[in-house]
Amino acid sequence: MIILGLTGSIGMGKTVTANMLEILGVSVHDSDEEVHNLLAEGEKGNIALRAAFPYFSYPKIYGKKINSGIRPINKQELGKIIFEDDIEREKLEAILHPLVYEAQIKFIKKHKIQNTKIIALDIPLFFETGNKNCVDYIITVSAPDFVQTARVLDRAEMTYDKFTLILKQQMPNREKCARSDFIIHTGLGRAYTMKQLKEILNQIKIKKLKDVI
Repeated sequence: MIILGLTGSIGMGKTVTANMLEILGVSVHDSDEEVHNLLAEGEKGNIALRAAFPYFSYPKIYGKKINSGIRPINKQELGKIIFEDDIEREKLEAILHPLVYEAQIKFIKKHKIQNTKIIALDIPLFFETGNKNCVDYIITVSAPDFVQTARVLDRAEMTYDKFTLILKQQMPNREKCARSDFIIHTGLGRAYTMKQLKEILNQIKIKKLKDVI
């Protein structure tokens, strides 16, 4: 089974590229979606977060009590805390990264059992986190700076200062590209992105066939 690592900085078009991979028949494990699931009520990540960020110390990240007596987590307020404080961000990452990694391993094992030919792990911070999963090829999604900036600032509640802070926390795009096997350029429209993806998958399949022979 071939395992692809899909990564890219904020605003580069990684989510759209991941969706295209699925259209082309590649099963994709989405790390961001996994984090969302882990923070759902009663899940491992939610329980661990409440222990590490108790209400009496961090009242802003909790809403009003609901019928069950539980205070829901306000992800926007949590985001503000971890963006502004490196120590708090590292504490949250220490909770979530191992759980996401565990989910990735389960995803890989499931598809090995199903004899799937190719899968992808969508990991935004692939290089930054020193990802432990062994992938066969790394694909970095990239776009010109002005395209990236326009995309990000078009998001709700995004400011230029917040965008700048996020970039400082991520590896520079040029370095990610230099460390990757393939680069997907998304600044020229979706049709061109899809064309690149098809060419990359074809190259990988040809190489795999040659290795077998």
